[in-house]
Amino acid sequence: MRTNFDFTPYRRATVGYDRLFDLLETGTRGDGSDGYPLYDIVREGDDRYRITIALAGFRPDQIEIVARDNQLTVTGRHAEPDRDGSDDSGSRFLHRGIATRSFERRFQLADYVEVQSADFRDGLLSIALQRIVPDAMKPRRIAINDGAALPAAA
Repeated sequence: MRTNFDFTPYRRATVGYDRLFDLLETGTRGDGSDGYPLYDIVREGDDRYRITIALAGFRPDQIEIVARDNQLTVTGRHAEPDRDGSDDSGSRFLHRGIATRSFERRFQLADYVEVQSADFRDGLLSIALQRIVPDAMKPRRIAINDGAALPAAA
């Protein structure tokens, strides 16, 4: 079931949230991907997240991770098998059931979310993310003067 939302009233009442509304509108349309490769996104804490992508049949040197402009792109490239069905090692496949096609998966990251590390183990690529808000953006308490310290007007 598809639901369309009209963000116009919210756009009129907010300043600086254009990117958020654009993401919500494009997110409701879908990204057009076929669902390959499968992945999980887990919230591990208030400001920590982990993306785990199932990449059976890939090696770490065939995977590229790029973080740029609030977007994380994970790309996998496989060497094409020869016409006779053999691979890099010279083995000839009689049946190939593990998907090894190339892919590109994109994730939109919120402001101040940074990639901390990436690990590849047992066919799973795990990417650790953390939101690191700059000190200038954190709430701070403002001291209120009582007026006694102000110099008298002449």
